[in-house]
Amino acid sequence: MDATKYAAGYYPAPGAHYKWVQRDHIEQAPAWCSVDLRDGNQSLVIPMSLEEKLDFYRMLLKVGFKEIEVGFPAASETEYTFLRTLIEEKMIPEDVTVQVLTQCREHIIRKTFEACKGAPSAIIHFYNSTSVAQREQVFRKSKEEIKEIAVEGARLVKRLAEEYEGNFRFEYSPESFTGTEPEYALEVCNAVLDVLEPSETNNVIINLPVTVEMSLPHVYASQVEYISENLKYRPYVTLSLHPHNDRGTGVADTELALLAGADRVEGTLFGNGERTGNVDVVTLAMNMYSHGVDPGLDFSNLPAIVEVYERCTRMHVYERTPYAGALVFAAFSGSHQDAIAKGMKWREEKQLHRWTVPYIPIDPRDISRTYDADVIRVNSQSGKGGISYLLEHAYGYVLPAKMREHFGYLCKDISDHEHRELKAEDVLRVFRLSYLNIQAPISLRNVKIEPMAGGACCDAVFVKDGIAAQIHGSGNGSLDAVSNALKAYTGVNYTLKVYTEHSLQQKNSGSTAVSYVGIEGADGRMHWGAGSDTDITRASIYALLSAFNNSITE
Repeated sequence: MDATKYAAGYYPAPGAHYKWVQRDHIEQAPAWCSVDLRDGNQSLVIPMSLEEKLDFYRMLLKVGFKEIEVGFPAASETEYTFLRTLIEEKMIPEDVTVQVLTQCREHIIRKTFEACKGAPSAIIHFYNSTSVAQREQVFRKSKEEIKEIAVEGARLVKRLAEEYEGNFRFEYSPESFTGTEPEYALEVCNAVLDVLEPSETNNVIINLPVTVEMSLPHVYASQVEYISENLKYRPYVTLSLHPHNDRGTGVADTELALLAGADRVEGTLFGNGERTGNVDVVTLAMNMYSHGVDPGLDFSNLPAIVEVYERCTRMHVYERTPYAGALVFAAFSGSHQDAIAKGMKWREEKQLHRWTVPYIPIDPRDISRTYDADVIRVNSQSGKGGISYLLEHAYGYVLPAKMREHFGYLCKDISDHEHRELKAEDVLRVFRLSYLNIQAPISLRNVKIEPMAGGACCDAVFVKDGIAAQIHGSGNGSLDAVSNALKAYTGVNYTLKVYTEHSLQQKNSGSTAVSYVGIEGADGRMHWGAGSDTDITRASIYALLSAFNNSITE
């Protein structure tokens, strides 16, 4: 690797343009334009079919995009047909504008207008490359010659808009803006605006594409601020962004450029696009949402959006993709799980509206994710707090504090030995097999309890190896009486240290009592059991017997 072959290929804005530094958050959402059906589609190994594009288009409408770039109609028959289908089948809602892309070449512009004929609302997005590298290496033209290409393109779209039926708006991009001298980009944009003559009734879009990321995000922000402050007709111009992600900072480029005065963003869902992709609109929108700003896009059912995206594009949303990835809310670490569980409990206790839970920037339920399946994930790195939280919130079992630790180690050991994650149903199975109503090696066939002065007495029928024995016991209560009978039957002494109980709501079967018992053996070790029954007394006896059975088998 030889770093000396590389040098900065960008041109900083002249002067000091850092007003954006004084703003610490984005106060309102920009205008959004989805370019999934153009930039996204052209980057696919297998571009979308007409039906797939229509499915994707309907999904974009449902999300709430009001501007959608539907293609480059002069580039292929599929793209031309798609646009004509939208227009002729009247599939463009009144409040939605379709956008089409065209180079500043006469025959392409004319074909584009032919495709847009009769559109209720369309943006004609024309562009030519202005960067030093493109001027010198590709076009081999002077600055004046490149500017004239843009100006001629503007004259032609203005003239054709008057000739063709439809409602047209204009957008111009100095392509490869990030490799263009900002002063020259400004000169070209202003020359285009002089032709298009923006006004209160003729808003024009100037788009500053990060065709290739070349600089740190703050450099782009200062370039955008410079353009914003020096554009002609600024009150009647929408300043737009179109960032790519070559340096992996497309989201940062966009957020800083919005602080610098931009009004609009062109991007794709999950960042699909050429090379490393376009800026991810989902991440941008949800970042705003997490700061209390309504992004104006509806991602409340993000899993359904992922499904359509993956089906139509044949791409995969990476598991760590912000907000949408399968693992973005997942906490495997014990300390993280403990903090999340305590944060959830704090939120419930305080009845908070504001979201403040540690480690989780937004409430997963806001985008149709769930706590049990998405947040607390169990593997060998998990802790007792998270595992117990999962058991409680998925199935209603509230373990005593010390029992949680024992249960946590059981789950972690299984995950470690089997080299896999435990799902919620796995955690429930471990709980039931390890603690709940354990009837071996000793079971209880029958028990009769009678009250007596100062407590209770019982006649319990215990069974071991198929042999039954009836034992009498007494104590200060029902559970103590059965415990003493059990000690008499086995000759084993222990101390009942922990006892808790609660009701468990069962679907379609009312309420069930659940009890938890911890006993300490002569060696000082704790053993745990749980019992469930419609009768609380029987539930507590089953919990005691489960703990005792565990003590003689562990």
